Amino acid sequence: MGIGEIIVIAIVAIVIFSVFSMRKKKPETEEGDPQGNGKDSSPPHSSPGGSNGSGRSAGYAKWVAGGLGWVFGGPIGAILGVALGSVFDGMNTGTTSYRGTPRGDFAMSLLVLSAAVMKADQKIVKAELEFVRDFFTRQFGQDEGNRLVFMLREILKQEINVQEVSVQIGQYTDYPVKLQLLNYLFGIAAADGLYHPDEVAMIENISRYMGVSGADFISIRAMFVKEVSWAYDVLEITSGATDEEVKKAYREMAKKHHPDKVAHLGEDIKKSATEKFQKISAAYEEIKKKRGLS
Repeated sequence: MGIGEIIVIAIVAIVIFSVFSMRKKKPETEEGDPQGNGKDSSPPHSSPGGSNGSGRSAGYAKWVAGGLGWVFGGPIGAILGVALGSVFDGMNTGTTSYRGTPRGDFAMSLLVLSAAVMKADQKIVKAELEFVRDFFTRQFGQDEGNRLVFMLREILKQEINVQEVSVQIGQYTDYPVKLQLLNYLFGIAAADGLYHPDEVAMIENISRYMGVSGADFISIRAMFVKEVSWAYDVLEITSGATDEEVKKAYREMAKKHHPDKVAHLGEDIKKSATEKFQKISAAYEEIKKKRGLS
């Protein structure tokens, strides 16, 4: 572990310790006011996950420990370390429900990559934020989704070294998950109804840095950005392919993008993968129709 990573971890640890210490030092009258003067009226010894200070601290601790995982270090850890201070300051109620790797790491990776794509065209639109909020709400629930979007807003204020971040994600992420990441990022790019060239170029860079093959990127791009040869691009072949090559390509693509490969990331991810799987089938049917294949 390098000196930079040690410094980041130390800073985050100090922030977390300070937040917990300040909450423990609060008078009990602030935790529960029997006179009903507008303060939290929860009992001082409510169970973990309740609305008292210790419950919130326990919830935050679980969120940090389970949500950061391997991304606690490296370039992603540095970005999250800066954003964490604002997140802790902004969260006043409730707890979180991360269950750790791989979904926690997946969520943190998505936050940073989301920011990179949203900033690519030099403007951040409401439709993109809502797309991200809806995605995380479906994944983790409304409260968790709101907190993640709050962190995203902080990340958007930072400069992001896309190459370093993407390389880190590529080192720790299974190949099928990388493909699903690209699918999600194209969803952000399309949120405002237009695929801006700079956003598409950013996704291509992320794809390359993560170690995704050029053919796979072209295939996924063709599922969203329709061109004349889109069906062939989806199957990663050219219009000059033989009928047997078309059939073989379809079988290979169907196997590579099968939804079961990302099922461990949750139902929403699996649903998105299923939609992509259906686009592969649609591309195959389009080619069969044009060629008169049975």
